[in-house]
Amino acid sequence: MDRKVIFQKKSGSNDPGYIGKTQVPLVDPEDILGPKLLRKGLSLPQLGELSVVRHYLNLAKLNFSVDTNFYPLGSCTMKYNPKINEALAALEGFSEIHPYQEPQAVQGALELIYQLNVLLCEITGMKQFSFQASSGAQGELTGLLMIHKFHQSAGNRKTKVIIPDSAHGTNPATAAMCGYKVVVVESDASGLVDMEKLRLAVDEETAAIMLTNPNTLGLFEENILEIADIVHQKGGFLYYDGANFNPLLGITNPAKMGFDLVHLNLHKTFSTPHGSGGPGLGAVGVGDKLIDFLPVPLVVKREDNYYFDYCLKNSIGRLRAFYGNFSVLIRAYAYILRLGQEGLLRVAKNSVVNANYLKEKLRNYYCLPYPKACMHEVVFSAESQKEKGASALDIAKRLIDYRIHPPTIYFPLIVKEALMIEPTETESKETLDKFIEVMLEINREIELDLERVKNSPQSAPVKRVDEVRAARFPDLRWRG
Repeated sequence: MDRKVIFQKKSGSNDPGYIGKTQVPLVDPEDILGPKLLRKGLSLPQLGELSVVRHYLNLAKLNFSVDTNFYPLGSCTMKYNPKINEALAALEGFSEIHPYQEPQAVQGALELIYQLNVLLCEITGMKQFSFQASSGAQGELTGLLMIHKFHQSAGNRKTKVIIPDSAHGTNPATAAMCGYKVVVVESDASGLVDMEKLRLAVDEETAAIMLTNPNTLGLFEENILEIADIVHQKGGFLYYDGANFNPLLGITNPAKMGFDLVHLNLHKTFSTPHGSGGPGLGAVGVGDKLIDFLPVPLVVKREDNYYFDYCLKNSIGRLRAFYGNFSVLIRAYAYILRLGQEGLLRVAKNSVVNANYLKEKLRNYYCLPYPKACMHEVVFSAESQKEKGASALDIAKRLIDYRIHPPTIYFPLIVKEALMIEPTETESKETLDKFIEVMLEINREIELDLERVKNSPQSAPVKRVDEVRAARFPDLRWRG
């Protein structure tokens, strides 16, 4: 039966908003879902608001977060980010717009994208940025796709990409996805790229080298200019993995080091809270050679208006729908403007000071494979503790009992029993001193109460789990 309901405004017909009577058809849900899918009754819990609030607050207290705990996760920059940037990203003029609105209706948003591009070009020395990539890994893919298309359009026969063994783990996968053979160059005794092995690896078929600088050992590649020269002489590109960019802010930039293109993890360096699946953004900046190969569209300015520019002859096309994770751009723009040149320089200096403070305080208790001054992170080895029966995993689990998030462990792969610690620039000396005290206490516990360490965590909501079994036999059944 075609039922109808009549809506009518209560205001009189003299009201300019009066629209008269409107008939809207009502559809019986059973006609759409059928009797098998339509539930006859719902068994809902009968709880008061106070019970519900307490339930979710208690659940929230079980979580680790940068707001509540120290989070020294190496290579990820899990730092505190100012809440004012969250408020700005939530402003109605930003959060309520739609990416398919006409450019004239979103001039403020386009101006922000344009100006952020100008700022990041100034910071990195690049000439143009694209903000489409949703992560650092997708930023890598963007860069390698541009390199591939450049060589293809120039008729260059390039078959391989050079990647140091101290690079980020996604680099080899990205190069392989783009059809390149991955050639790994080992580090030397000091933890830097072995220059002799690099010279042997680079030839006329080298498309690029993907370099993380500082590398994942937290060390600055001191021979970077020579590396750039070796690769450029063979017609290859120098690709900068910017995941470790924090300690270089305001001190130097990738262009001065000879890099041709760069990706920046805005969610690591420029304010967006990191983790929980996103949002992230891998901003990709290029020098003059690669501008024409960037993804489209770019935001350009003509006179006093901003437009989308799709006219790049050699563009690799789109990477994703719309124009990137726009809210991340708002946070990054606010962060840079609020800190300014001096503030960004403090970010770099504080991140380096904090990491070296931990290095010096712990070096007599945990093995330090590469003892030279580090940048924003330091890599220890738990080999001596392993000889006494406690692995890096055991130490990481024990830290949970002290309400400290474990650092990255077993990475980089070139360090046995690796403990990769990044204190970030936002932590205080008091927090670092507490962490040092806890690390020393765990070292003592390994001597006096080994079983306690190996059976940790003991006070966490979830105790030690069988991780091998969980990986091999995942139980994904819904028990709702």
